[in-house]
Amino acid sequence: QVQVVESGGGLVQPGGSLRLSCAASGFFFSNYVMSWYRQAPGKEREFVAGLTNPGSVRKYADSVTGRFTISRDNAGKTMYLQMNSLKVEDTAVYYCTIKGPRVPETWGQGTQVTVSS
Repeated sequence: QVQVVESGGGLVQPGGSLRLSCAASGFFFSNYVMSWYRQAPGKEREFVAGLTNPGSVRKYADSVTGRFTISRDNAGKTMYLQMNSLKVEDTAVYYCTIKGPRVPETWGQGTQVTVSS
């Protein structure tokens, strides 16, 4: 069974940094996309960043371009989201997801990121 587990959320001041991690397990195929989404209170879930495997094609939402960086480890099953220059409006629950031709779309339970002074 495919599983993804997020970690690394927390409270940070505006302008600070956090790194989120997403550990995926339970599959053996190498063709998939791992992505980060977020949902702020009272708002719809929105795409943040995505990374393909293989190929390492990266895509970012306009709102985080230049501040967030998505990456993964060499094994390809742990993904990271380095978040710099955080803003109050980045406050949200951040979710990791994975999907591919032979990997069922799977979501994690989310990790809270709060940006506040």
